[in-house]
Amino acid sequence: MSDPVRFLNSFAHSLGVMTLYPEGHPSREKAIDGAFEELDGLVSVGRPLPSFTFLEDEVVFGRERLRELKSWDWGKRLVAAGIQRLELERKVTRDEFNGFLQEVLARLMLSEADTSEARQMQSFGIRFGAVGVQGGQETHEGGALSPLPTTTLALTLGEEAEAFRWLQHEVQSGGSVPLLEAEAVVRSLSVAMHGDSRMVLPLLKLKEFDQYTTTHSLNVAVLAMGLAESLGCRPREIRAIGVAGLLHDIGKIRIPLEVLTKPGKLTDEERAIMNTHPVDGARVIMQSDEDLGMAATVAYEHHIMLNGGGYPPLHYKRDCAMASRLVHVCDVYDALSTTRPYREAWPSDRTMLYLEDRVGTEFDPDLVGAFIRTLRQGQAQVRVLRNEPQQT
Repeated sequence: MSDPVRFLNSFAHSLGVMTLYPEGHPSREKAIDGAFEELDGLVSVGRPLPSFTFLEDEVVFGRERLRELKSWDWGKRLVAAGIQRLELERKVTRDEFNGFLQEVLARLMLSEADTSEARQMQSFGIRFGAVGVQGGQETHEGGALSPLPTTTLALTLGEEAEAFRWLQHEVQSGGSVPLLEAEAVVRSLSVAMHGDSRMVLPLLKLKEFDQYTTTHSLNVAVLAMGLAESLGCRPREIRAIGVAGLLHDIGKIRIPLEVLTKPGKLTDEERAIMNTHPVDGARVIMQSDEDLGMAATVAYEHHIMLNGGGYPPLHYKRDCAMASRLVHVCDVYDALSTTRPYREAWPSDRTMLYLEDRVGTEFDPDLVGAFIRTLRQGQAQVRVLRNEPQQT
């Protein structure tokens, strides 16, 4: 069985050799053969077809971060050429792989790709292109270069929801927050958001009230990343904010389900229980991984208002972190937009008006302004997914 790191290194080696030797040269053919053998070894019966995502200084194989390739120089070169994702559609032949390499090399060398009819009708069996908002995707007529699918959008984010439920169960069972799994979910959400030429915000529609924490957490992660991207944050910051959005309500796993899903007004005792979740969440996150500092801060502060109101109460007046203020906007938007046991969902316009009416007191005016521009002016397309698998 092949190894994804070996394949990528042999893939990069073959591209380098192809710049030195003409087609048919023994050294060139040997390098291509080696890379093809590594790729062929990644394809086996019963395993998902391999896919690679290049995100700034990281490489992801499927949903696994390849730590050995952190700051891999070729990853940065591929991203600069508009190639942020590679995925196999099927098992490919050696000739198809050779054509794929030539297409990639043309982009890397900034030269004109061959657009002859014969080349256009060739199908490589490998999809590749950009998954970011900027640059969009390229498509050749005839299938030589296929647009990347919206991946998890087509699958209703079911895998992401299941992974997050597993994460919640781990914490509920007394374990720590599994950082790698949280990051994998956020990366997958990010890819789903960027399957089209403009940003898509895939929001899950609640099916059962006991799914609320899962659905809401995924939605807040998506909204928070969308808002952070519209503000011009760097990719690493966007993903960190996405993780913070995903984990902002992790403290609710300690709250009894009958309190979380109560159809009527909470009693004072029940409200006191509910209000413990920011502190509990921050404590769990802080004890889990030192790299989750932002997520712990957001978990603690996401119910604190701009004027210092909310909970937990501040011992002295101070400003909350930008990430906390950002997640607070997204948290309230999704909460009001979701049907709850005690009220129906608000339409989007009514929810945005609520945010606007409370700028300067509860919400940061700049963040609300950017959020509403993103939604109202079409900078991002909201896509509601209605068939998220039922929780068992």
